[in-house]
Amino acid sequence: MTNSASVPMEKPQNGIAGLKHLRQDILSGIVVSLVSLPLSSGIAIASGVPPIYGLISAVIAGLIFPFIGGAYMTIAGPAAGLAPAIMAIMVSMGGAGDAEHVGAGYHNLLVIIFLVGCLQLILALLKLARFAAIIPVSVVEGMLASIGLLIMVKQLPMLFGYTSKVHAHEFYEYLMEAPEFASHLTPPVFGVAIVTLALLFALGMVARKIRLLQTIPPQLIAVVVGVILGQAVGLGGLEGGKFLIKLPETPFHGVSLPDFAGLLAQKELWYAAILGVITLTMIDGVESLATALAVDRIDPFRRKSDPNRVLLAMAVCNVASSMVGGLTIIPGGVKSKCNIAAGGRTLWANFTNAICLIIYLMVGQQWINMIPKGVLAAVLIFTGWKMCEPAVWRHMAKIGKEQVALFTFTVVVTLATDLLIGIIAGVVAKYFLNLLLCSRAAAKLTDEKVSVFTNMANFFRNPVARTSMEDRILHLYLDKPLVCFNSMKIEEVLAKLPSDIRGVQLHLQSQVSLVDHTSCEALHYLVESTAESSAPVTVIGLDQMRRLSAHSSAVHVSGPASSGPIMPGPMASPAV
Repeated sequence: MTNSASVPMEKPQNGIAGLKHLRQDILSGIVVSLVSLPLSSGIAIASGVPPIYGLISAVIAGLIFPFIGGAYMTIAGPAAGLAPAIMAIMVSMGGAGDAEHVGAGYHNLLVIIFLVGCLQLILALLKLARFAAIIPVSVVEGMLASIGLLIMVKQLPMLFGYTSKVHAHEFYEYLMEAPEFASHLTPPVFGVAIVTLALLFALGMVARKIRLLQTIPPQLIAVVVGVILGQAVGLGGLEGGKFLIKLPETPFHGVSLPDFAGLLAQKELWYAAILGVITLTMIDGVESLATALAVDRIDPFRRKSDPNRVLLAMAVCNVASSMVGGLTIIPGGVKSKCNIAAGGRTLWANFTNAICLIIYLMVGQQWINMIPKGVLAAVLIFTGWKMCEPAVWRHMAKIGKEQVALFTFTVVVTLATDLLIGIIAGVVAKYFLNLLLCSRAAAKLTDEKVSVFTNMANFFRNPVARTSMEDRILHLYLDKPLVCFNSMKIEEVLAKLPSDIRGVQLHLQSQVSLVDHTSCEALHYLVESTAESSAPVTVIGLDQMRRLSAHSSAVHVSGPASSGPIMPGPMASPAV
C-alpha cells in the first residue's frame, strides 16, 4: 500500500500565511461565486424558502469559515443535501414556503438551526467529531444517493412550470403526481428548463476532455444560456414574472428571525423540534465531515482537514446563520471541486466568494432576477443526478455485492421513511453484516457461538493490542476485527505521535478476522495521505487476507490471500 504520485512541495496554509496566495484565491473565489449564486438560490427554493435566504447562508459561511478553518479547499454554504430534511422539518413545524413566500414554520426552523449549531459546538469542543467514522461509507453513499433522488423529484413542479398547489411531500407522492405536473406544464418554462438540463448533461459528458470546462463549471454556462433563452421567450412577461426568481430590493432588510418564545410556547411542537435537532445534527455532521474528507482526497497539496475544527466552524456558522435568517451551513462538494479546478489555494477563496455575493446582491439584482426558476430546477436535478447516477451503483457493486446491498437497503429505507431512520437502519444493518462475515471467518478457528458473542464486543474495543518503538518507527499490533465501529481508535493513537518519529507500521495479526470496507478505505487513505510525510504509514498483513471482490478496498476476511488484478482504491465522491 504505497503511493508514488507527485505532490507539490509547498503546502499553502490558511490565515495570515495564506495571504501570499491571495491572487489565486481571489480568482478562484470569483469563479466559485458565479456557481454559488444560482446554486445557493436553487437550494433555498428546494428547501422551501425564497432564494435570498440561501444567498445569506453562503455569505455567512464565507465570512466566518476562513477565520476558524479546519479545512483548506472546502467551500461552505447551504447544501442541496440538506434541502429535503429542512423542508420536511419546516412542514412539521408549521409549514414550508416557496420561492416567493416564507412558510409559517420557518421562524421555528431557525430556532432548530440555532440549537443544532449549539449542539455541534459542544460536540466539537469535546472532540467527538471522530465518532462520525462510525457511519459506514456504504451508508453515507446510500444517504447521499437518497438525497439526490429526493432533490430530483422535488424539482419536477418547477421544471414543468406547474402553477397549481403541490400537495406532495414524500418521494413516492412526487412520483405519483408527476403526470399531473407534466399535464399542466407551461411550455416556455419547460422548454427553457429542458434545454438547460440537456446542456448540463452534454457539458458534463465532455467536461474532462475540454480544458475550459475544468475551470468554468457546466452549471455556470448552463445558467447563462438559460437566462438568455428565458429572455428570448419572454418568461419575464408570463404571469407577472412568477417564473423568474425575485430578490427583495433591500436584500438584508426584513429577513426572518428565529422565534424562540413562539416555539417555547407551542408544546405540541416540542417533539418535532427535538427530532428535527437530532436529524439535522446527525445529517449535517456526517455530510460535513464526509465532504471535507472527500475534498481532502482531491486536494492537489494533500492537506488533511481537522474534523473537530471543521465541526466547530460549521457550529459557529449555523448559529450565526440562524440569527440572520439563513439556512443550515455545511461544506459543499460542487463548489469545493470548482474551487480546486479554478486554482484556489486556501479558505480565502471562500471569503472572496462571500464578498462577491454581497457585491452581486448590492449592484446586480436586476440581472439575478433574470434567472428562470426552471433553470435552477435543472441545475438541482443535474446535481441530484450526480449523487445517485448509475456510476455510483456500479462503483458500490465493484467493491462487493454485500456493499451494494447495504447501499440499496439504505436508499430504500430512507425514501420510504426519512433520512434519520435511513441512516440508523443502515448502521444497524452494517453491524449485523459485519457480525455475519466475522463469525463465518472466525468459525474456522474456534466455536461459532463463542465467536459471535466475542465479536459483538470486539467491534467496539480498541483493535490495537500492543505497541512498540524500534529505531523511531512505531509498530501497532492489531488482534481484533477492524470495523467502522472501532477503527477510530487507530486515529487516536496516530494523533499522539511523537514529533521525531520516522514512520508507523500497522501489523494485522492472524486474530484480525475481518477488515470491513470502511476501515479498508480508511487504511488506503491513511497510507496515501502520509506517503510524502516525515512519518509514512504502512500496513502489514492486509495483503495476506482474502478479499471478497477484486477491489482494493473490498471487505477482507481471514483466509488465503486473493489473487488476480486489484481494482483502483476507493475515494468516494464529495457530498453536494
